[in-house]
Amino acid sequence: MGKGDRKSRKGKITKGTYGNRRPRKANKAAATTEKEKSEK
Repeated sequence: MGKGDRKSRKGKITKGTYGNRRPRKANKAAATTEKEKSEK
């Protein structure tokens, strides 16, 4: 498991792909929008 492994986080970073191990910053964006909605 390392740079060549597509299933690991390092492998995804090396290949430049995304997946369950390496999401596209969706978690933080969703959390901030929920906070903003509740404050309004």
